[in-house]
Amino acid sequence: MRHVIALDVGGTGMKAALVGADGGLLHRARRATGRERGPDAVVEHILDFAAELRAYGVEHLGEPASAAGVAVPGIVDAERGIAAYSANLGWRDVPLRDLLAARLGGVPVALGHDVRTGGLAEGRIGAGKGADRFLFVPLGTGIAGAIGIDGRVEAGAHGFAGEIGHIVVRPGGTPCPCGQTGCLERYASAAAVTEAWATATGDGAADAADCAKAVTAGDPRAEKVWQEAIDALADGLVTALTLLDPRTIIIGGGLAEAGETLFTPLREAVRSRITFQKLPTIVPAALGDTAGCLGAGLLAWDLLNLTDRTEVAP
Repeated sequence: MRHVIALDVGGTGMKAALVGADGGLLHRARRATGRERGPDAVVEHILDFAAELRAYGVEHLGEPASAAGVAVPGIVDAERGIAAYSANLGWRDVPLRDLLAARLGGVPVALGHDVRTGGLAEGRIGAGKGADRFLFVPLGTGIAGAIGIDGRVEAGAHGFAGEIGHIVVRPGGTPCPCGQTGCLERYASAAAVTEAWATATGDGAADAADCAKAVTAGDPRAEKVWQEAIDALADGLVTALTLLDPRTIIIGGGLAEAGETLFTPLREAVRSRITFQKLPTIVPAALGDTAGCLGAGLLAWDLLNLTDRTEVAP
């Protein structure tokens, strides 16, 4: 059965699948990333995991994978197939595409940025399915973004497109590790809400999920923390929609798990801020933590289909 390898590399864990031509998941697996062993060991672990997946395909599906797609964090040069930098994994300028291709018997390999790859999946087969223009915004430790245009995700001239978390929404505000002050992710990420709620309660173990529950229970301290995050997020989203005019905004990540506790006030906050702009549909992500892996599979099939068309071209 013809299939591809899809691999999503995270800071702590890796998710993988063998994906059929119809998008069906024929096999799934997970491994720890093992970043505590250093960047070289992480790369070797990725290559070993990919080789295991190839072997599984040979044994159980009758043939090796025809291609592979891998999503990684940090700065990615997708065109050259290089994992340029990852603060979490500690690597620099890793020629991951070539290393994987060599380990997998020379099959084509696509390398992508984790958030853009997850956005590709959400746009094509998830919450943004059918939308010609979408913006995918996961609210996690930080805030990233993926700009979807007609079934693909825009990387930008230098691979930095979509970094909505570093829109300055509070000039002169909280310093950000990026070097600016007042960045969106310092106010509206799950990590930012966790920090604000822990400070408000004096409970170092309190997190964003606890804050959302307290909002539902009517705690005024939680309502204040939550509304400040909503206001910052709405400011950032209105800036983004002014520039990009997306039809759909897809919100994912840990903070989106609060459901309508997040989405009802967020939709109203965005609606109250727009003037000439068109109000986009604001929806929760549909694919959860499988988005990156599913997107890696899409990258692999796209690459394989392109290769097939090139080979048959006159």
